[in-house]
Amino acid sequence: QVELVESGGGMVQAGGSLRLSCVDSGRTGRIWAIGWFRQAVGKEREFVAAIGAFGDVTGYADPVRGRWIISRDDAKTTVYLQMNNLQPEDTAVYYCAARNTYYSHNEDAYDYWGQGTQVTVSS
Repeated sequence: QVELVESGGGMVQAGGSLRLSCVDSGRTGRIWAIGWFRQAVGKEREFVAAIGAFGDVTGYADPVRGRWIISRDDAKTTVYLQMNNLQPEDTAVYYCAARNTYYSHNEDAYDYWGQGTQVTVSS
């Protein structure tokens, strides 16, 4: 059973950094394409970044490109989202989601979701 668990959220001042992690705690042994999405209060959930199952293809939304980096560990079981130069507009609940092989910008393409982790950036 796939159980995605996000961690690493918290509160930080503008300009600071956080690193989010996403792991399949269900220990399925599957290697997924992982997407990160976020949802701010009163807004729809939006794509942030994603990485393919083999870790060689990544994609970013325009607001975070150049500031954040998505990667996975050598075992490919954990995906990280390094968030640098955080700004108040980055405040949201961040979710990771999994699908087979290739990532997508479309949240409907993902089969499994974590519960989310809160990121709050103060000015």
